[in-house]
Amino acid sequence: MNTNDVIKLFDEYVIGNYSRLPRVIVRGQGSYIYDADGGKILDLFPGWAVSGIGHCHPKVVKAIQQQAKLLLHMDNTFYTELQGRLAQMLSQRAFGGKCFFCNSGAEANEAALKLARISTEKKKYKYITAFGSFHGRTFGAMTATAQPKKFESFQPVVPGFVYVPFNDVDALKKAFDDEVAAVMIEPIQGEGGVHVATPEYMRAIRQLCDKTGARMILDEVQTGMGRTGKWFGYQHFDVVPDIITLSKTLGGGVAIGAMMAKPEIAASLVPGTHASTFGGNCIACAAAVATIEAIDEEAMIENSQKMGQYAADKLSQLKAKYSVIDHIRGKGLMIGIQLKAPGAQIVADCLKNGLRINCTQDTVLRFMPAMNVTAKQIDEAVKILDNVLKNIG
Repeated sequence: MNTNDVIKLFDEYVIGNYSRLPRVIVRGQGSYIYDADGGKILDLFPGWAVSGIGHCHPKVVKAIQQQAKLLLHMDNTFYTELQGRLAQMLSQRAFGGKCFFCNSGAEANEAALKLARISTEKKKYKYITAFGSFHGRTFGAMTATAQPKKFESFQPVVPGFVYVPFNDVDALKKAFDDEVAAVMIEPIQGEGGVHVATPEYMRAIRQLCDKTGARMILDEVQTGMGRTGKWFGYQHFDVVPDIITLSKTLGGGVAIGAMMAKPEIAASLVPGTHASTFGGNCIACAAAVATIEAIDEEAMIENSQKMGQYAADKLSQLKAKYSVIDHIRGKGLMIGIQLKAPGAQIVADCLKNGLRINCTQDTVLRFMPAMNVTAKQIDEAVKILDNVLKNIG
């Protein structure tokens, strides 16, 4: 089928809840994707940041192929070795927590919200989240997303959520009371514009949660698995959360989500309180184990640090050339370019010239390459962006 045939197929049979680009992607390898018309695209926002170790990493592909010959799925009535191994690998890289597996970041966040409620006093039912956050599209996660435009069509939403400005310690303190079950924030807001939490803000959350018995939940769906230059975003700060949530890069391209909690808190999720039919799926766990092994074996976290700084330096050179760029921010390979004007046309023109990036919050360009990106690929991307900005004026 050619590009037009596939688009016609979608128009007739697929619900149009996505604004799709008129490209049909047929293959991906590393930091490149290829379309049905023979086009090659440098993908610096791979799989919406899911393919964090590149498209079709050979180690992940091999693990999936081998597992597919043995067992595709087994329900959680039984034990499977891979699920246990994956939980161990995550726990050892974090704070010694215990894991619950599901299929997406939204599901992981729903599990975290439930765990916070069931593991605290009955009077605690409120959740504090930050303006500009993004936690998912299910009802609880959508309500936690403190961007009213995301849920204005779905009122009434879940009660009990209180929103505060990101990084505002005073507003956070004012929002706290004895009915708060948890604070849920992203260490770096992704969809919200690549805003990094301050150390003071993170410490204040930890102190307030300790004082009141609330849970500190960190949504690490984008910041987890090494993108920021550490395994988890919270490791940039002098705090240890009670609960973290993971997805995106975790499966190396395969759908998986995870919630990790301190053992004494995790103990509240007894049989019957929460579940996921496909959670801990054999294929997904095999892919995730292979992803972690690849990150270690190929020193991708170190590369995230090195290439993140390299990219930031190169992008800062563009800032000096073009007044439309206000500043560069982020950590590791989670980079935001704050513009002084809307960025949608820049993104569209970059794609025409073979580069995929993303624009969020109207004026923030997101660079979130695979963690094994090379300096040569970053140079290629910056050159394309340079030419686009030059032509825009």
